[in-house]
Formats: sequence, structure tokens, C-alpha cells
Amino acid sequence: MDRIYMDHAATTPLDERVLEDMMPFLKENFGNPSSAHFFGREVRKALEKAREKMASLLGATPEEIYFTSGGTEADNLAIIGSARALRNRGNHIITTSVEHHAVLDTCLALKEEGFEVTVLPVDQYGMVDPNDVREAIQENTILLSVMYANNEVGTIQPVEEIGKIARENNILFHIDAVQSVGNLPVNVEKLSVDLLALSAHKFYGPKGVGLLFIKEGTGINHLTHGGGQERGKRAGTENIPGIIGMAKAMELAYSELEEFVPRMEALRDRLIHGCLEMEEVKLNGHPSQRLPGNVNVSFEYIEGEALLLSLDFKGVAASSGSACSSGSMNPSHVLLAAGMSEQTARGAIRLSLGRHNSMEEVDYVLQVIKESVDKLRSMSSIYQGKGER
Repeated sequence: MDRIYMDHAATTPLDERVLEDMMPFLKENFGNPSSAHFFGREVRKALEKAREKMASLLGATPEEIYFTSGGTEADNLAIIGSARALRNRGNHIITTSVEHHAVLDTCLALKEEGFEVTVLPVDQYGMVDPNDVREAIQENTILLSVMYANNEVGTIQPVEEIGKIARENNILFHIDAVQSVGNLPVNVEKLSVDLLALSAHKFYGPKGVGLLFIKEGTGINHLTHGGGQERGKRAGTENIPGIIGMAKAMELAYSELEEFVPRMEALRDRLIHGCLEMEEVKLNGHPSQRLPGNVNVSFEYIEGEALLLSLDFKGVAASSGSACSSGSMNPSHVLLAAGMSEQTARGAIRLSLGRHNSMEEVDYVLQVIKESVDKLRSMSSIYQGKGER
């Protein structure tokens, strides 16, 4: 069997239909959209058309869409920009212990500027309790940041309920929705959100481009200095091929969602069921409120990194969690926040499915996982001696 890719939460392959739309802007339509001449004007028209398309899909207006280099920049602009803009009103920020580092590290960086940050705990499934959100609100609370769906364990947070709490208390609500488009319905009005971050390469678009939705009337300071692009919020020449590709990828993700989700859920459930049939395996994340293509499991008595190397040798690409933290020797902060022991957390792997995966591939992956786990455990003195305790 050919190599099998099951790391779609890290990145997705570029859709051929997306590349087709991008190609003219990599070749003949090369103008700078800020230029006043014909070449610039033509590209400006395409840029604004893409903005209008994505705004319509998200339930926003074109004036509320700002393009960035990806999800990390969008999260940084949302959190730092809004916190600094609202500093005269308060300095308290609320987030959760399972956020992506683009959110957690950004919030912690603001502590050095004098902001107060409350990091909420989660339950065993990595889910935050809306009541904890409500109780954490103070008179000086200005911003609440909760991800839509977790990139490591796939748990879907109760963001609609949390958004209502934020709105009732006149607090800005930011959602890291990087894992959501193509997997979940995303409508900014339904989510009661003020700031929402996306990244194109998570839904079969190009790398290096993302967007930030900023609800009309939301004050936010810019982080980069230079030109007046993106209505003064994000200086720098726009990534036109990337933006055109992102618009097409988003259009496809929305139009194919109803067909895509049940197929992913069937593959996911088969993979989960097969893993749980093995000895001493634990499913991580919520059993039902999870992304359709996410499988995160812990195998006792082995190191997840060793299992990943074995799978890679056998042609299967998976991961131990966030691609942005690969190479770290520390166990997943998400799994530890959910109450897992360090030993069990170190035995975790994440398999994230995509549109090109098949049931035949799932069955092959289950076979090689079992072979690899059995081999690794046969070399583990801890596993061999577990019956002597």
C-alpha cells in the first residue's frame, strides 16, 4: 500500500481546484493591489471579490474580514490588539488550559504588560464548563478566548453558550476556529463572536494565509507598522494567490460539509473502535462531541514518539499532537490539563483523517498500529513486569 497520510489536523493537501484558481495570480495577474494602474486595479477587484465571498460564507460583512499570514498571526492580532485597545476599560483576560499555544503563549505574554490572565480548567474530556466562565468574570474583564474545537484531542467546546455569556457581560469573545471550517458549521452571528481566526491550509487551501473576523465596532490596535493595507489593521502587501486560494477552499468546504462529515465520522469511529479493541488503550477527548476526523488515543507502557517512528517506517503519517510543538520532549499540555498522568500522556498519538482517506487505509493502519504496539511492549520492562505489581 502507498504511504498513508493521517495528519490532516497539522495541514491538508492543496485541492487541485484551489490551485487552478490560484495559478493566474501566480503568473499573469501579478500586480500589487495597492497600485493605481491597470495591473493593480485588476488584482484589487479579485482581492475584494474573495473578501466578499468569505464574508458571505461566515455570515459577516466584507468590512469585517482582515487577511493575515495564518491562524497564529490572526490569534495574536485578535488578543494583543483588542487587549491593548481596551486597556483603559480593564486588564483581565479569560482563556482555557487547552488552547493552542498561539493563544496561551500570547495571553501569557500580555501578563508581562500588566494584564491579568485567568486560565480555566477543563474536565477529563478537555471541555470547559460555561459556569466556570461565568464565575471567572470580573469587573475588569475585557476579553474571553476559547477555541471552537481542540487541535489535539478534537473536543468541541460549547462556544455558542459561552458566546452568549460574553455578550451578556459586554466582554469581547475571541474564537480560535482554525480546526473548524470544513469540519463544523461556522457562522459568526450564531456563535456570538467578536473575533474569529482561521487558517487556509487546514481546509485544503494554501499555507501562509489566514483571516481574522473583527466584528464591526470592535476596537483593535494594529501590531505591524508600514503601509495602510487591510484598512490599517495589518500592514504589508496582501498574499493575493493565497487569498484567492483560501476563498475557493472555503467555498468548497462549506458546499461539501454535509457529505464530508458523515464519511469522516464513519472512518473515525472505525479507527477508534479498532484501537479500543487493543489492550490498555484510552480514547482522549470527548467520546461524541469531537471533530469528525480526530482520533487521539493513549497506549500504556510505550512512548508515543516511538510508535510514530514505527508507523512512519511502515508508511503511515500521524502525530503526537500539535505540529507547532513537534520536537518538544514535554507531554501534551492538553492531556495533562485533562487530568492525565505524564506516563499515559507520553503514550498518546493523534490520527486526523481527511477527504482522501478510505476504510481500506483505516484497516491497514489498525493492523500496523497493533503490530507496532505489540513489538514496542515486548521490549518494555515495565510492560513485562506489570503482572508482578
